[in-house]
Amino acid sequence: MSISPFYKTIGLARENESPENPGALEKRVALIPDDVQQLTKAGCEVYVEVGAGTGVGFSDEEYIAAGAQMQQTEEVYKDKDFVIKFKGPAMEHIPLMKPGCTLFCMAHFHSFPDRAKLLEEHRITVIAMENIVETPQKRTDDDIIGRVAADAALEPWIQRNAQNYLTIHMMGYHDRHRELIRRLANHSPERFSVLQADADPADIVGEVSQRLFVYDSELFPGSEAITRTLEKQGAYTFDAARFRNDFGDDAIRLYRSMHKPWDTGLRRIQCLHETGMAGARYGFTLLSGESALKLQGERVKATVLGFGNVGMGAIDECYRQGVKQTHVLGRPHTTKERITGWLSASDLVVNGAEQPPALRGKNFLISNQHLKTVMKDGSVVIDLIGGSATNRSPVEPLVECTYLTDPHFVQDDVFVSGLWGWPMMGMMKETAVKYSGQIAEVLLGDDEHLIGGLGENIHPGLKPAVVCGPF
Repeated sequence: MSISPFYKTIGLARENESPENPGALEKRVALIPDDVQQLTKAGCEVYVEVGAGTGVGFSDEEYIAAGAQMQQTEEVYKDKDFVIKFKGPAMEHIPLMKPGCTLFCMAHFHSFPDRAKLLEEHRITVIAMENIVETPQKRTDDDIIGRVAADAALEPWIQRNAQNYLTIHMMGYHDRHRELIRRLANHSPERFSVLQADADPADIVGEVSQRLFVYDSELFPGSEAITRTLEKQGAYTFDAARFRNDFGDDAIRLYRSMHKPWDTGLRRIQCLHETGMAGARYGFTLLSGESALKLQGERVKATVLGFGNVGMGAIDECYRQGVKQTHVLGRPHTTKERITGWLSASDLVVNGAEQPPALRGKNFLISNQHLKTVMKDGSVVIDLIGGSATNRSPVEPLVECTYLTDPHFVQDDVFVSGLWGWPMMGMMKETAVKYSGQIAEVLLGDDEHLIGGLGENIHPGLKPAVVCGPF
């Protein structure tokens, strides 16, 4: 797209101390040098705060080579049309921006009401990058095959309206299976778990008859021999690889012909899977180090609440850590009557279950009472949803997120953590590169092309992200 930029002067700010970054331990930069170069080639003047990229391995010299000019903190905010930052700004930096300036960052607007008020008072247009969505929704071929394969696997039970009484086990985890797992769990079976692909399920779950085992003979060749034994013991089995090879192409064509994409889809700028992985990884670190349980790998009993993108990342990490059976809970399993059993049996509980705004602060999936009377001493609760006193998480002990300065606390002998920005845990550079590429697509791509301005007709994917203004 050759439209000249509406935002001609751009400030790329460093991650300094701010309400969600105490101690300035968040080091990621919103744009890496390669993506800054795209902006300068598009006709923008880019000013980068000194040291903005050094925390994730990008020097000032690399930004200069990309066509940017370096400035100190006080200057990088001044007289700019557009300021880009990864997390929200420090309170003292807001008055530095001129009225009418546009701030593009992870704003978390409702979690920091004082900052939101100050931005509005200074007439700063705020675009919350975490609120930008796909328009229309994008579905990959693997996603479609996963959805259709799950329905095919459950068809005998769906016909009898009996899927809610079925126990399902997924044998093995692979990225290709994300939508397959999500669709199976969405059918609300009695129980759903992910098992190690090379393990004998009978050693893990005991009685296998009348249960459904979903496997992939192509990705995990050893699982086919295991399922033959399971079938002899009265289990039901379904081979996702055979379905993919026999019906995949036809399933994709038929699905796309019958299902128009939704007007909006997932977040455009996100590292949600990495968030789930990093959060669960920290849980294993606490279990093996800080906790008196001293558990790791296959000895850990793990439960994940939710199976969205962050929940799927947690499932992925549990599988990588060698957990024999990871229980996956959906909405029917997290009622007050049912969740107690899973919490009492778990060493590690990872919450990836989001709740609508109306329930935040009112409905807690994991309560203080659970920690006091149900959960094991030394067990770990990791919250991946986050929040604040005005935007509560479903984990009641967490009134606000924890931070790298004090990443966890102990309540009633249970370790609790809800870090803001989970990918910081060992994935800082990798996620910075991923975020930068996504941000560059939104700024310069043919779809949103945000660098051309919001205009009178704001792009539908950007509409929910304009949380203050436009001024």
